[in-house]
Amino acid sequence: MDAPSFFDEATETLSRERLRELQHGRLSALLEAIWERNRFYTAKLGAAGFVPGDLRSLDDLAGLPFTSKADLLAAQDEGGDLSTNCTFPEAAYTRFHQTSGTTGTPLRVYDTAESWDWWGRCWGFVLAGAGLTADDRLLLPFSFGPFIGFWAAVGGASRVGAMMIPGGGQTSHQRLALIERLGATAMCCTPTYALRLAEVAREEGIDPARLGIRITIHAGEPGASVPATKARIERTWGARAYDHAGASEVGAFSFECVPQPGSTHVIESEFIAEVIEPGGDRPVGPGRRGELVITNLGRAGFPVIRYRTGDLVEVDPEPCPCGRTFLRLAGGVIGRADDMVVVRGVNVYPSAIEELVRRHEGIDEYRVTVTRRREMRHLLIEIECADTSAASAIAEAMADEFATELALRPEVVPLSRGTLPRFDLKAKRFFVEA
Repeated sequence: MDAPSFFDEATETLSRERLRELQHGRLSALLEAIWERNRFYTAKLGAAGFVPGDLRSLDDLAGLPFTSKADLLAAQDEGGDLSTNCTFPEAAYTRFHQTSGTTGTPLRVYDTAESWDWWGRCWGFVLAGAGLTADDRLLLPFSFGPFIGFWAAVGGASRVGAMMIPGGGQTSHQRLALIERLGATAMCCTPTYALRLAEVAREEGIDPARLGIRITIHAGEPGASVPATKARIERTWGARAYDHAGASEVGAFSFECVPQPGSTHVIESEFIAEVIEPGGDRPVGPGRRGELVITNLGRAGFPVIRYRTGDLVEVDPEPCPCGRTFLRLAGGVIGRADDMVVVRGVNVYPSAIEELVRRHEGIDEYRVTVTRRREMRHLLIEIECADTSAASAIAEAMADEFATELALRPEVVPLSRGTLPRFDLKAKRFFVEA
């Protein structure tokens, strides 16, 4: 096993007591900074009878109200040009981004120079945690549009001293040429695009594993926390694949460390994490699945306090082999609370489907549709295979695996090559018909 790689070892190995003291101090400072300046949180916390002096210990955080995405969208509508969750006048803000809008209205987020620097620090933990060093050349094959995506990885690369290679505005063919020409050793992209880029490489007669990429870091979707997807990326690229989770409205809050013990770390110097009952408000203990609630500590210009992410996680209480004391989430982000559908009495998550699909090396792309037939839900999985002559056998084998492991037999339909869309960023493969 490679030696652990730290970004800020003194902070990452603090005792739990000292870490809680650090979080309490930073949260107190944040509340003081936004009080009577941030209209959204001054009203929200004030309505709950809270003033900053009430936070006598970190335990008092549990008495504050939750924040939802709907709350932030309402603040956006109320604020007009600038959300009421923006603490400072417009002149203080230097960055604008917005959520991808794949599940509804895009949420606009704003950062000051200070909070954008904080984003880069968070990504420093992410990149160093995966073992990236000043000797690496990091490719970012990302469109660099308004979606925050891997924008902050640029700042993270400078923090660890790696050369950053921008891959925006290029085709997959051009990006492959860039990897070869510049000798890129690391890459940040969605899990979907790592597999898509490898597919293009094979079409050109290139073996991705021979290109020299040793580290891939993934975000934007839970694929890198799906064991079969992670394993396929690693086999295809001959690299170590690392998971990371974050959100435009929250920040880059977690990363996977070099030992890869099957969990991710929350960056607890920059975030406070809670795990509560999905759809409820009571905390759940280690080993139980719950909804992740995040409070960010370095973004006074656009804070989120007790934000219900909708992400499902489980806390792993065991010490990490890397030596970090930061909270561990077993399996990273497992899925989303609002993504589950019930098909013929079986709870089905997109991540569980992806795990079974990605076990079949011959499948390049797929699409899942939950339909209704005779008033009952029906699971349709369409697949594209690299070898079309093997598609029928793969479809039958996959249906058998679903029946065995999920007690649900889907309809699996092979499609002709080039039928399904390909994705450079977040994939949209899961559809539920009314």
